[in-house]
Amino acid sequence: MSKHSVLAALRDAVESRILGQTHLVERLLIALLADGHLLVEGAPGLAKTTAIKTLSDHLDADFHRLQFTPDLLPSDLVGTEIYRPEAGAFEFRQGPMFHNLLLADEINRAPAKVQSALLEAMAERQVTVGQTTYRLPDLFLVMATQNPIEQEGTYRLPEAQLDRFLMYVKVGYPDAATERAILRLTRNDERSIAPPATGLKVTQADVMAMRAACLELHLDEAVEEYIVQLVQATRTPAAYGDDLARWIEFGVSPRGTLGLERCARAHAWLRERDYVSPDDVQAIAADVLRHRVLLSFEAEADGVDSDAVVQHLLERVPVA
Repeated sequence: MSKHSVLAALRDAVESRILGQTHLVERLLIALLADGHLLVEGAPGLAKTTAIKTLSDHLDADFHRLQFTPDLLPSDLVGTEIYRPEAGAFEFRQGPMFHNLLLADEINRAPAKVQSALLEAMAERQVTVGQTTYRLPDLFLVMATQNPIEQEGTYRLPEAQLDRFLMYVKVGYPDAATERAILRLTRNDERSIAPPATGLKVTQADVMAMRAACLELHLDEAVEEYIVQLVQATRTPAAYGDDLARWIEFGVSPRGTLGLERCARAHAWLRERDYVSPDDVQAIAADVLRHRVLLSFEAEADGVDSDAVVQHLLERVPVA
């Protein structure tokens, strides 16, 4: 099978179990191809956990879910050194961080030091315990979730730490037809009438080959300039309108520029094209930029959110 066929089969396998969340599934695959991490926000019961669990079932990779709570400690995530009397020495026992796919459920319920431990590992791809540094797996993807409807007992992620996430994806409710399909699928599962397993298992070597293929896509200088100008517009918003200048407090960091390019490449590769177009940039712009544009109090007073600001930028920044 070609690399595109393998990914198409993987996508079909996940979407057969995750109904009505095509956007979430595609963003998960883009994060996998772009070697980045995902922050997902949505109400409970929208298959966020099931999505990454189903993805891991079809990857030759291990998965761990960790429920973040206010009493969680960094060692619960990273691991700890345990004294072995028979050896007269300490032995490091790895924590959940060392799995290939990690679901950090309700990340905003854990205190800042736990969030920092996770986000540092996401950026550095390593953890340090005592005086020893341990490398994380080459295939390492974190999907963190947060609940938007409950704020009591939560610890908001600082904007500088949000920047560590490649994408910030918002998940909505399914429509009525999809809801009925979910009912039938769940009822069949409970009766053990689940659809036959595909037996698909994508190896880590396949994933690395797909990532390399994404990097080989042609990116024209005009598209590259468009990406740069979109990011620059968040830093000099007055050039694109007094309203944007009033709404944007701080612009996007260079990490956002890199994220736009990587995600645009993955978006194009998912569509089996050998080049990146401005449409790819525009398709993923909101997910890559919404958590990187820091809005002012005026924007809040005007009822403007980051999604609206990104949309204004897409309308006003010309395609090179």
